[in-house]
Amino acid sequence: MTPIAEAVRAQHTLDPENWDELRTLGHRMLDDMFEHLETLRGQPAWQPVPAEVRQALDEPLPRGSQPVESVYQEFVTNIVPYTSGNRHPRAWGWVRGNGTPLAMLAEMLAAGINSHCGGGNQSPTLVEEQVLEWLREIMGMPQGTSGLLTSGGTMANLIGLAVARHAKAGFDIRKDGLQGVSARLTVYCSAETHMWAQKSMELLGLGSRSLRRIAVDAESRIDIAGLRKQIAQDKVAGLHPIAVIGNAGTVNTGSVDDLIALRQLCDEAALWLHVDGAFGALLKLSPKYRHLVRGAELADSLAFDLHKWMYLPFEVGCVLVRDAEMHRAAFATPASYLEGAERGMLAGGMTFSDRGIELTRGFKALKVWMSLKAHGVDAYTALIEQNMEQAAHLADRVDKHAELESLSRRQMNIVCFRYRPGAPMSDEELNRLNREIVLRLQESGEFVVSGTVLDGKYAIRVANTNHRSRLEDFDALAEAVIARGQRLLL
Repeated sequence: MTPIAEAVRAQHTLDPENWDELRTLGHRMLDDMFEHLETLRGQPAWQPVPAEVRQALDEPLPRGSQPVESVYQEFVTNIVPYTSGNRHPRAWGWVRGNGTPLAMLAEMLAAGINSHCGGGNQSPTLVEEQVLEWLREIMGMPQGTSGLLTSGGTMANLIGLAVARHAKAGFDIRKDGLQGVSARLTVYCSAETHMWAQKSMELLGLGSRSLRRIAVDAESRIDIAGLRKQIAQDKVAGLHPIAVIGNAGTVNTGSVDDLIALRQLCDEAALWLHVDGAFGALLKLSPKYRHLVRGAELADSLAFDLHKWMYLPFEVGCVLVRDAEMHRAAFATPASYLEGAERGMLAGGMTFSDRGIELTRGFKALKVWMSLKAHGVDAYTALIEQNMEQAAHLADRVDKHAELESLSRRQMNIVCFRYRPGAPMSDEELNRLNREIVLRLQESGEFVVSGTVLDGKYAIRVANTNHRSRLEDFDALAEAVIARGQRLLL
């Protein structure tokens, strides 16, 4: 018998030989993860990876099989305890959501059906379209707005900027590219804009030199007069302005640009307005606080993350584009193997592939769909307002304590402050002291906080997108900062 015939006769598969055994292990995995999530408050918020775990995870390529039970035990022992900690009730570092038990199950279901979500005639296509319609309604953008679920804010922003480039270049950029372009295309943003903007400019071939960073005012909002001046100067210099990036919640302080003024400026100058609403745009869910991001709904494109202030597991972001035809025109590419059809599996076309870079996409929409239906929008409204009020509580604690100093006015869910003892210290000394406090808070396993620098001053930065936090957690943080600061000065 030939080797080919032997291989065919063997009938290999990755399905288990014993379904009942794997089913039993699967139930154990679920039980263990539910136990882990239920007891998070009693676990370290974060802990460093020990040397022995690093060594255990550094292993040769496994050629043969290993018992799946032992592989799972390695996960429990060497991976679960040593992650970034963002699911903990006292995790407020950077801007990271917690995830939820329900969405975890939705991820499992999505992996189980393993749908290819580029589009086509299938229920997952309808689910994603419904989710996008719900998100459009939440954001207040007009009917007919296009959209796409993405891996996160960086990709959502990149897609928005790519559509802006296509719409405003003034030539067929998809066909001709940027080679030989005489007038450099320029994009404008504030000095507080997230690093995605530089990455995207470089990736899109526009170059970081064409990203014009405009100074901000005392509230870290883009200086509109300075923006107008820069655009005018660039036009005189023979450059070609195409877009302005507005912020609906800057990463450092949660500041929001004057989006209505930016819309007016873009209309006057025939520029594309893209709004980065990474976490702040979700304030649209709150009647109490949505005024803080007024004007985001006027954007030509709007990007935001659902794995931040909707607390969903990584990864899921969203971009909405006002001009659906322009959105499709920026990406749609015909292919003989993806021919359009009125019947069969490809009926309706590759809807989502035509709106972005990826052809193969996972079923991200399922966890959003299930979460919105099961929890309801009102639950997210209550949680976002709770986070805002918790941040206000912490800011009040800072303002009232003689050894704590606020470094920026709280505008949203972010509080930036530092420990400042009564004894006089230079900013350089205070920077070193507060950096050490942040590291010790992390290493203690009690809190996940991060730091940033504002006007040369190192700040302890608390960004609250945590559905598990309680008011007493923020009281404990303030007390821990003071205690560690005092201890370091002994």
